[in-house]
Amino acid sequence: MNPLLQQIEGFSAAEEFFDFFGIPYQTEVVNVNRLHILKRFNQYLARSPIPDDLDEESAWNICKEYLTRAHDDFITSNAAQEKVFKVFQEQDGKSISLESMKTSLSTRKKGAAKGSPGTQ
Repeated sequence: MNPLLQQIEGFSAAEEFFDFFGIPYQTEVVNVNRLHILKRFNQYLARSPIPDDLDEESAWNICKEYLTRAHDDFITSNAAQEKVFKVFQEQDGKSISLESMKTSLSTRKKGAAKGSPGTQ
């Protein structure tokens, strides 16, 4: 593993990554999408790995570019559109309306109140 990657491996907060690489970021974007941004950053690294013997400055520049791109992906988009995590990849446009959830809950409550089998 490249020494730079070993160094950042210990970071836990998205802000640590942005501060380390000196990348300005939109707090609102990071607050809502921090896990998605870091996952996307990791995907970029996986697609184009940094060689173990690459000098630190070059590795730093590549990581900075990948993290900047990952952040920027979520400025004009959102987690559902970017489909970084499996739950969004499998959704495939399927959704449940709030109205149908309310109706279903109401039906279940009525059944429970009547003591219907299987609702207790």
